[in-house]
Amino acid sequence: MKIGVVIHGPEIIDSGYASKILKLLEEFSETTYLKVKLGGTMGRVAVIDNNLENIIDISEKMVPSQCLKKLSDNDILILMNYGKSKETGHTFGKIVVSRANVDKPIIQIERPGEKDGTILIWDNNATNSDKLNNLINYLSEKLNLKVESCISEGLNTWKDGNKTFRKVHGVDKNETIMLNGIIIGKALENNITIVEEDGKIVDIINGEVKWHGVEKLGKINLEKAIIKTGILRRHPPNIKKNKKEMKITKKNENDKKGGEVIIINHAGEDVLEYIKNKTNPIVITIGDDTTTICGDILARFGIKIIGITDGDRDDILKDPIITEGSNIFLIKNWKDDDVGKILGKKLKNKNLTYDDTLYRIKEILNKNKIDYCINKY
Repeated sequence: MKIGVVIHGPEIIDSGYASKILKLLEEFSETTYLKVKLGGTMGRVAVIDNNLENIIDISEKMVPSQCLKKLSDNDILILMNYGKSKETGHTFGKIVVSRANVDKPIIQIERPGEKDGTILIWDNNATNSDKLNNLINYLSEKLNLKVESCISEGLNTWKDGNKTFRKVHGVDKNETIMLNGIIIGKALENNITIVEEDGKIVDIINGEVKWHGVEKLGKINLEKAIIKTGILRRHPPNIKKNKKEMKITKKNENDKKGGEVIIINHAGEDVLEYIKNKTNPIVITIGDDTTTICGDILARFGIKIIGITDGDRDDILKDPIITEGSNIFLIKNWKDDDVGKILGKKLKNKNLTYDDTLYRIKEILNKNKIDYCINKY
């Protein structure tokens, strides 16, 4: 029996349940063949931190629904997730299964280890299959999880004229709201509704809009957008304590070698795609949140960054780390986005050393009378 497994998010990995469930699946039958893929960026980082690269395929950046489609030649599909609550986990599954639209039985293992943890059987596909039923009973017994049948009905969205409304479930008060990798606001109540008109976010009902983020976002399709709330990774391992084990370098041995200047001004979670196949990349990050995310991810590879910020950082990561030798500029009289546009015109795709890039940035800022201070790591 061929089983395709999609693992989503860092929590299921950091909790140890991803490894445990994969082992259970391997032991289920001598004829079981597993193919495992990772959906989502912070999950890729968790795979690296937990040394699971040889077990979980992180070679491609894909969302969970894309992973399910790619694995649809398997007999049974399993989706692993560890949502903040039962409600958010079930809503996540409904969205993913609806978007994947594959004609194969899908089992979702949600919040294993919690009292409200469940095994969800989506759309009742092939429920009379002995193989499927045996697998469900086996996982239910081994993980001590109840089994529920669900129907994927799509997103909780509706339209009114030119406006599209999308309700977001399971939000905690004061949590940040991230859409397609960019923070667009903060929740003021437990239930929020995002409003889009003609491709642009115009309001967040029961929320506070961060218009600076909305400007970065540009035009979007709200029905297809990826929405996250709160902290991106709730229980990361203590990377600071285990730097040697995680192979995080304290000094960049390639400081004197040139590399391509890469400027990242939004969606910091995609940084691994930006540096893919690059030798000694010189990474400039634009924005407080982008700098936090990129710095934390690139620290796993000992890559220093140059951050351009203006002080509007949100707490989206717990105890973020940054490679020693990095420099973070705090801009005092301009928006970091505007500075980023100038730097992009002057430096993007140039081949420079880290120190040369740093010198040129200071030169450009001084020439344009941009006030700043530097936090050196």
